[in-house]
Amino acid sequence: MKFFVDTADIKEIRDLAETGMLDGVTTNPTLIAKSGRDFFEVIKEICSVVDGPVSAEVTATDVAGMIKEGEKLAKLGKNIAIKVPLTWDGLKACKHFTSKGTMVNVTLCFSAAQALLAAKAGATFISPFVGRLDDIGQDGMQLISDIVTIYKQYDYFKTEVLVASIRNPIHITDAAMMGAHVATIPPSVLKQLVSHPLTDKGLATFLADWQKTGQKIA
Repeated sequence: MKFFVDTADIKEIRDLAETGMLDGVTTNPTLIAKSGRDFFEVIKEICSVVDGPVSAEVTATDVAGMIKEGEKLAKLGKNIAIKVPLTWDGLKACKHFTSKGTMVNVTLCFSAAQALLAAKAGATFISPFVGRLDDIGQDGMQLISDIVTIYKQYDYFKTEVLVASIRNPIHITDAAMMGAHVATIPPSVLKQLVSHPLTDKGLATFLADWQKTGQKIA
């Protein structure tokens, strides 16, 4: 599974990139607004730090506007993935860009039927929002299972399932077991993956035993 980080905080992105585990970045207007910086400067800087896909979202809602904005965004870096909403106009814009070889992330997916349409439109990534479905009493992870199952039936579907709206590490491991291709993860949740009380306990024991020997490695 590929790990994308869901943030526009360049400091966080640099820190995670140093681990070698960061495969891409997803952003949206809300995340960039929180940074308080210029939209285009933030996207350019992220593209310079990360080699993998960087999702930059359009704000237009009509196909002509999406294409105009998307073409401008695509110039910010060779690794830009244009992010469009899962609407009829968004699907048209998706087809336009993928036909030209530009990556597209179709976002705000909440049903398997929507994901099927995105794959037909040639989306590079489909972003189902599991946490938001959980919030309204639906099973977000069941949607991931449904989409993965559908996509596996057709070899000509190249769209990758990008699990979004992740709230906890269980979402990530469950998605990985289902065969999802990518998880886009808030930095705080990504860092939780390394934590386990038995790891901490074991390390404390090892260090205490080593200190008793009075020896040093360096």
